[in-house]
Amino acid sequence: MTHPSFSRFRGVLGVALGLLLSVGCGQQSASLDSTEAEGSQDTALSRTKPKVRIAAGIRHSLAIRANGTVWASGNNTSGQLGRTGITNTSTPLQVPGLTNATSVAAGDEFSVALLSTGTVWTWGSNQTGQLGVPTSSTPDYGRAVPDQVPGLTGVVAIAAGYRHVLALKSNGTIWAWGENWNGQLGDGTNTARSTPLQVTGLTNVVAVVAQSLGSYAIRSDGTVWAWGFNRFNTLGREGADSAVPVQVQGLTNVVALSVGFAHALAVKSDGTVWSWGEILYGAPVSQPTPIQVPGLTGCVDVAVGRATSFAVKANGTVWSWGFNDRGQLGDGTRNIRSEPAQVPGLTGVSLVVAGDTHVLAMRTAGDIWAWGSNDDGERGDGGPSLYATPGLVQGSFPGALAVAAGATHSLLLATDGTVWSFGYNDSGQLGDGTTTRHTLPAQVPALQDVTAIAAGGNRSLALLSDGSVWQWGGPFNLLTPTLVPGLSDVTVIAIAVRESHALALGMDGKVRAWGENSSGELGDGTTTYRTTPVQVLGLENVMKVGAGRRTSYAIRYDGFAFAWGENGNGQLGDGTTTDRYTPVSISGLDNVTSIAGGAAYAMAVKADGTGWRWGTDNSYRASMPAVANGSLVPSPMSLQGVQEVVSSDDTAYAWDGNGVLWAAGANFYGQRGSGTRSVTSPPNQVVGITHGVTMVAAGNEHALAILPDGTVQSWGQNTDGELGRGVPTEALLPVSSLLD
Repeated sequence: MTHPSFSRFRGVLGVALGLLLSVGCGQQSASLDSTEAEGSQDTALSRTKPKVRIAAGIRHSLAIRANGTVWASGNNTSGQLGRTGITNTSTPLQVPGLTNATSVAAGDEFSVALLSTGTVWTWGSNQTGQLGVPTSSTPDYGRAVPDQVPGLTGVVAIAAGYRHVLALKSNGTIWAWGENWNGQLGDGTNTARSTPLQVTGLTNVVAVVAQSLGSYAIRSDGTVWAWGFNRFNTLGREGADSAVPVQVQGLTNVVALSVGFAHALAVKSDGTVWSWGEILYGAPVSQPTPIQVPGLTGCVDVAVGRATSFAVKANGTVWSWGFNDRGQLGDGTRNIRSEPAQVPGLTGVSLVVAGDTHVLAMRTAGDIWAWGSNDDGERGDGGPSLYATPGLVQGSFPGALAVAAGATHSLLLATDGTVWSFGYNDSGQLGDGTTTRHTLPAQVPALQDVTAIAAGGNRSLALLSDGSVWQWGGPFNLLTPTLVPGLSDVTVIAIAVRESHALALGMDGKVRAWGENSSGELGDGTTTYRTTPVQVLGLENVMKVGAGRRTSYAIRYDGFAFAWGENGNGQLGDGTTTDRYTPVSISGLDNVTSIAGGAAYAMAVKADGTGWRWGTDNSYRASMPAVANGSLVPSPMSLQGVQEVVSSDDTAYAWDGNGVLWAAGANFYGQRGSGTRSVTSPPNQVVGITHGVTMVAAGNEHALAILPDGTVQSWGQNTDGELGRGVPTEALLPVSSLLD
């Protein structure tokens, strides 16, 4: 496999978790035999304590129980849980064949354990020799069975980066193996190694930390040394990567260290916390040398996740700041925080480890708590992960007439004309007057006689039988349905919405639009944001409308299709890549019956059942058609007999006359309904839907379908209960894990 691109690391932030050193008066010394509950590392974390009892990988977790056995939960793509025959689990499973473990570490799809004998054992992916054996010796670049790293003894601490491993021996030397693209093995080269070799020029080391593509060490004199990746100045200086250790300037008396993909934290013996790299408090800035984090004192440990930071105080409390898109700050919200604040309800903590977007905390009593994402069961709490196959939406609503999907919320139009909502609610998009999420459908108050619904981003729309349009959520955080102004002179018969803008089709055959207009998606000849609807210019006799991410589409009664807005990827289908502020005809399309737009592509169906697509085509977008490099004008799909198409930004759906629902494009959260998260070029049949659908709605990473009997099926991401299954995937506050 080629070296991963930086985009691969948008969620792959290496981290390290702090070391506690016992500090005496005057001279510093390091304790390598602490017996308190201790914790770990991942790609997203390398723990500096010599005995780390928990580890958080990108999407899997490890823990050592009191009897010395190792337990694992989460993703198992490469056998990193030590098992075969399963793809993921939220209930921890024992890793076979390991006893007397004292420390664990987790990289990208591989795991490492240190036994009391001083030997190191590895399992999972071996793409760059990170298991300590040649890639040729492991089938399919990996193995699910733990095995000893040959020729390595006397080890007292371990750390794992993205695809490399560090081992600290009792004599104070460091040994490294695995990927070396950025010099993270510290041998002066960029050559990957499948056997351990000694890091050049470092002795008297008391702790090791592995960043995704870098490596770090604390020496007995309290100084920090670093080598490898330096794009974000995490080596403590500006400049290129380094294949040999260099000292991080301005740091002394360090007792704990954690390093992420773009920033680092260190604790000094006086309990202060210091940060460098792309620092994440206050205004994000590049800081090549360590500076003190304001407002934090009395700290003994630190941890870094994906653009998140954690500090453990001597009083057992945990403090967090940084990104929070998956609830990983543990404060009950998803709000970014630039200053440290205490994680509520959590005391007596001795250790925190942070994965990509999930976090584990071990208390002095030995129990483990978790929060954040759970896409593969990485929290180990037995709770639901994502759903890669359709399942029934729960609740007491009447039969469904229509469904709509926003980014992380869903709407359902019932047969009695009421609207029901579920999922995330940060902007009021559920319309219940609060910002509290729902995991089961709940009726939107005060809405009756609704004939159509639409959702996009955090916006919700409803069309009533009297032709009025109501909106809630969105950029103005409308907590309850509010009448859209400026439409009193028209009877609206259809609506469409995306995260940035909305469309309304009048009985007069004209289209009105409002919202964001930076790419001309409102079609009024300008790029001016509109809070009230304006008429789309030059377009009449329209029978259908649709919205892409920053594009708009319309079908006229004569079957011709039109598009306007963003066009950098040819998604308007007019043969150019020029944004259009007014509608243009889509080249070569006639007799169009259905149209849908994504982030950088669009699709249409003609009356003869042929499907057509245009715009960007890659492994994530528009793989429904068999077009290798995209097209600026419509090209035929590989599917025939198509009735309808719908799309999210990166995932497309089509259903045919045989009752089969097809999906293509992105599948990171199982939104293709194939039972896996694999991305395949040909479209796949959505599992279990074989007798037709009456409607499909596509959210960012989830989907809904109404079956002919009026029941609703859902699948994909369930971060906030947007699948209506009763339990959300993400925990915004700490919950008890079963890993202990």
